[in-house]
Amino acid sequence: MALEIEDKFDVPEGFVLPGLGGLPGCEGVAEPLSHRLTAVYFDTPDLRLAARGVTLRRRRGGDDEGWHLKLPRTKGARREITRPLTRSAKVVPAELAGLVLAYTRGAPLAPVAQLETRRGITRLLGPGDTVLVEIADDRVKGTVLGDEPVVRRWREVEAELKEGDRDLLKKVAKRLRKAGATPAVSASKLARVLGDRIPAPRPVTRPEPGSAGEVVAAYLRAHVAALLARDPYVRLAEEDAVHKARVSCRRLRSALKAFRRIVAGTEELREELKWLGEVLGEARDLEVLRARFAARLDDVDPRFVTEDARRRLGDDLRAREHDAYEHIRAALGGERYFALLDALDALAADPPLTAMAAKKADKALPKIVDKAWRRVTDAYDAARRVEEGEERETAMHEVRKAAKRARYTAEAAGMPGRAERAERVQEVLGRHQDGVVAQGVLLEEAERARQAGEDTFTYGMLAGIESAEAARAHEEFPAVWSHLPHSA
Repeated sequence: MALEIEDKFDVPEGFVLPGLGGLPGCEGVAEPLSHRLTAVYFDTPDLRLAARGVTLRRRRGGDDEGWHLKLPRTKGARREITRPLTRSAKVVPAELAGLVLAYTRGAPLAPVAQLETRRGITRLLGPGDTVLVEIADDRVKGTVLGDEPVVRRWREVEAELKEGDRDLLKKVAKRLRKAGATPAVSASKLARVLGDRIPAPRPVTRPEPGSAGEVVAAYLRAHVAALLARDPYVRLAEEDAVHKARVSCRRLRSALKAFRRIVAGTEELREELKWLGEVLGEARDLEVLRARFAARLDDVDPRFVTEDARRRLGDDLRAREHDAYEHIRAALGGERYFALLDALDALAADPPLTAMAAKKADKALPKIVDKAWRRVTDAYDAARRVEEGEERETAMHEVRKAAKRARYTAEAAGMPGRAERAERVQEVLGRHQDGVVAQGVLLEEAERARQAGEDTFTYGMLAGIESAEAARAHEEFPAVWSHLPHSA
């Protein structure tokens, strides 16, 4: 997977590419190259990919022949996933079709446009002939496919960052603009050829500025967008993708519950978000545990670590993690998930706001945040009345969960100080909970090892370390609690 950073320009037919030598860090300009490229673009009949800024194409010609999937632009860059050409020119490879399911929601993919490009390439070189920036001068013939094909022709220039830095890309762009290039009107060639066939963005309800509804609606929109954006990376099992997607689920669910007097009628949606969080949770928990045990094993005297234990806590957990990812992909390919995404789209565009949403944010939201914090203090008061033991463990876990909800509520309300207070509680008790969970897994693995006739000493040693870690967190908590600001 590559990160594509480029500037696109519209140029007139008579445009002359300016001299590009002499730029800082540039040691030369390579001899020009030329290619003829043919790309067929795939989408649903109603152009769901194009509407979301996603392009999926099969390209022949040039030095990057193959299937290309470009995900929506974020922070000035696009993720591009490439795969080799397949024998079929009309069927999208199953892997790539799966990566866009959050956008297609099961609708079939078919060719919608073809682009034929005569490309001239100029490369700016650095030390050792490293390609710093590549400038593509394209003369394009675009055809909208269908019963009555529509043809458009134009010329454009793209400056793409390779091994250089963004400052060099800016200087290249400045020279191109001085020569008569103007920033491209269309985000992509496909957008240019399809034109007004691409569906317009869904209208978004904008609550009154400064109102509680405005703050909450913006928070919900941001996390709906974040959840959708993480989907392809979850399917690819990219590092931290499942964690980020699950956090978006939790934040959305927490906000909908905390602000139910501002956004009403979301009970069913909250249940579906809970389901998705649980689907994502198994793989994430195994991922965290495997990394945790690997670090523990690296820290102890190797004489105390058996190969069987290292295998069970490494490769075996990895295999279970792989199975969990298969469960995720199956769930993310089903109608239940697509229905949830549809419901989230509707929520982001037009949340069911109540009369309370019209109140000033600085009046309504602090009361909700304070109420969430009171639940934390009430939970801790209840926990302190419980005797040490399993019941106390359960009660302190409830304190942690209440703190997490209080943190998310404060973050949604834009109150970072109160969010930090809750996060401190969550962090300390989270260390305790992680130790408890790790002990449980170690006991399970030790039992499997015992039944297989393997030495179980390593598991006992690690369980002792985890028990001590959990106990330390518990012992620290009263002091942490006493230093927290408990008033607004």
